[in-house]
Amino acid sequence: QNVFWGNFFHHSCAANKKRNTGAFKQTMVSARTSSTLLPPRLVSRVEGTDDTIEYSVHTLPKPLLREFRHIFQDQYLNDADHAQDTEALQLLAIPTNQRARADLVAIGEHIEAEKDRLLNVFIAFGRDFCMKLRNMGHWADYIDPCSGLPMLTLHCNKVYSEVDGMECLLNYKAHNAGFCKILLHPRWGSAVYPATIFARAPPQVVIDLLSTYPAAQTGETKGMQT
Repeated sequence: QNVFWGNFFHHSCAANKKRNTGAFKQTMVSARTSSTLLPPRLVSRVEGTDDTIEYSVHTLPKPLLREFRHIFQDQYLNDADHAQDTEALQLLAIPTNQRARADLVAIGEHIEAEKDRLLNVFIAFGRDFCMKLRNMGHWADYIDPCSGLPMLTLHCNKVYSEVDGMECLLNYKAHNAGFCKILLHPRWGSAVYPATIFARAPPQVVIDLLSTYPAAQTGETKGMQT
C-alpha cells in the first residue's frame, strides 16, 4: 500500500519531525521572486495517455539552495559533468504536479489507489528524465514522494519538504491540518500530487530535454504556456 500520505502529506509532516525548518520558512518570502526559467507546462508522460504532469524549471533561490545542500551535501559533485563549459552548469529545480482524480485529503480505498497511480506516473517520469540527463553527462535526481528522500543519490537521509518547495518556487498556497500542511494548487486545490526533480546542468539542456515530452491534449492546457 502506498504510504505516501502518512509519510508525506506533501512531505511537511516528515520534514518538520526530522529537522527544524524555521530558518527555511523565515526567508521563504524573499525567495518567491526567484528566477523562473520555464513557467508551468502540462505534458503527457506517454503520448496518447491521460497521465499528465505539470512541470516548470527554476534556479535555486538561497533558501532552497541551503535546503538542497542540507539534503544532498556535496554528493551531486561526485558525478562528473562532461560539459565543455563548467560555468554553464546550474543547480535547477523541476517541481512537478499531477492533478488527482479525487481530493487526496479524503480517505478510502479509491483514494489509496489514486495515490498509487500518481506515484507510479511520477516515478516513471522522474527516472526517465534523470537517466536521460545522466546519460548526457549531467547530474540529476528525483525525490521519492513516499519518503521524501532522493532516489538515485546514495547515503542521503535528510527529508525534502515538497510543500515548502512548492511555496518557495511557485508561490502556491498551503493550509495547516494538525501537524501537517496541505498544498493547494491554484486550479486543482488539494486534488494535487507534488514531487520534485533536481539537476545540475546547463538550463537550456534541461529545457530542451523536457520539451521532448509531448504536450498534453486536454482542457488543462488552456491558459498554460507551452
